[in-house]
Amino acid sequence: MTYPTPFSLGVVGAGQFSGQFTKLFKAHPYVTDIYVTDVLPERAEALVEAQGLDGTFPSFDSMLESDVDAVAIFTQRWTHGPLVVRALRAGKHVYSAVPMAISVEEIAAIIEAVRETGLTYMMGETSYYNPATVYARQRRTEGAFGRIFYAEGDYVHDMDLGFYAAYEYSGGPEWKRTASYPPMLYPTHSVGGVIGAIGGHAVSVSCIGVHDDRGDGVFDREVSMFGNDFSNATALFELADGGSMRINEFRRVGYPSHLRESRFRYFGTEASFEQLVETAVWQDKEGFSDVSEQLTTVPTMSLEDPSLADVDPALREAFVSGLAPVHDAARLPEEFSKLPNGHEGSHHFLVDDFATAVATRSLPPVNAWEAARYTLPGIVAHESALRGGERLPVPDFGDAPGGLAAEAGSTLPPASAEEL
Repeated sequence: MTYPTPFSLGVVGAGQFSGQFTKLFKAHPYVTDIYVTDVLPERAEALVEAQGLDGTFPSFDSMLESDVDAVAIFTQRWTHGPLVVRALRAGKHVYSAVPMAISVEEIAAIIEAVRETGLTYMMGETSYYNPATVYARQRRTEGAFGRIFYAEGDYVHDMDLGFYAAYEYSGGPEWKRTASYPPMLYPTHSVGGVIGAIGGHAVSVSCIGVHDDRGDGVFDREVSMFGNDFSNATALFELADGGSMRINEFRRVGYPSHLRESRFRYFGTEASFEQLVETAVWQDKEGFSDVSEQLTTVPTMSLEDPSLADVDPALREAFVSGLAPVHDAARLPEEFSKLPNGHEGSHHFLVDDFATAVATRSLPPVNAWEAARYTLPGIVAHESALRGGERLPVPDFGDAPGGLAAEAGSTLPPASAEEL
């Protein structure tokens, strides 16, 4: 019998998001010491002092040179790919905030590093644990949908509702250069809720990008470090099983994104399921049932909690929402029962799945191969939008090899992607 092996953790980035997770990592029975590093040392020191963590490192390099067993990366969204590869090559297990990376090449490098090292990689995608995704996944497993031939995922987060402040907090004086981040390069909150429920993967896409007209220097191609002026984008994907998936990534939208950022719809030959802001409905050929109660989360702390002082009020709902009845709370550590949760109950599951995967040398649900299937579709969709909606193939790296995490350094075939 193999017993779980506790491990130490280094946290990279001490911004608005990571502090909510260090509380959970500290409480998890499989995690021992926790250290923090940030390009602004005072932020790392403040987080360690506030939560009684075990210390700081002056740099990412020094953290990689240390004997910490794993790292959790909470840096700017376009930086993840290279940092993940460096950490894996340094012998560290990796938890990464979304997205996985911003290019096919970066994703291929991560998968190759995971194959060669046998180390654990997990992308922290909240939508895999979204109550709607969990509900749809359960009904699919029961066969209640019949064949799911079409699904939709929307990430509808308006810039006016907290994003300006968040980008300014993380980007400093030049924040408008980074606030123009292309919507389809942050696709996992929409794609993950579809593929995470129905499985499979995308094989082609046509995408239309909407050029921004606000005129405030955000989504201005001349200002943007990404040369991007799309604030909204819509993509239609062909799926491997012959079905289709429509994804919306909206940053200028009249929608209460502080109440629900991601929403989903699934249509099958026998039944369908649709989610709105506060209503969710299961439908079949006989009628419909309101299942909203099963998906309703319970707040875990006040919106005025001091730990949220640096978070714009419009973003705080996402940091306090807890479990819904559809969640399997019994599988979580008892230590989490009175701790804050967030993003519709996902934070507890994210931390537990990563900690369990590292401690037991098993594959987490959103492993490198699954993460690629949530991330790559958006990368190709953005390219399609730049080409005026041209239909493009979406590469796929296949399923995760069985038993990958059983032994570090195990011999595995080289990474490859179809139609690269």
